[in-house]
Amino acid sequence: ELVLKVRIQTPNLRENDFIEIELDRQELTYKELLRVSCHELGVNPEHVQKIRKLPNTMLRKDKDVARLQDFQELELVLTVSDKTSLFRVPTLSEQSGYNKKASELTY
Repeated sequence: ELVLKVRIQTPNLRENDFIEIELDRQELTYKELLRVSCHELGVNPEHVQKIRKLPNTMLRKDKDVARLQDFQELELVLTVSDKTSLFRVPTLSEQSGYNKKASELTY
């Protein structure tokens, strides 16, 4: 696994912590990086303008992703056309603390 630190670029927020994500080294592609990052951060992939390797390098293709090393810091730069739909709304089963078996109990 390749461990990367990812966050959303939000210069106006006080807290903008990184999260760590894991990518299978056999699937180091731009598409997989985008998919995993968006899923973990709860962002709609359609709203990602670019992925930036900090401090100032834009990732554009699979070869760029293949050169990444453990714990490198990345930012998702989002488009701001419609702020209300930038974040993906998680389904009930994706929300933290959701227990599928408990939801199926009948009283």
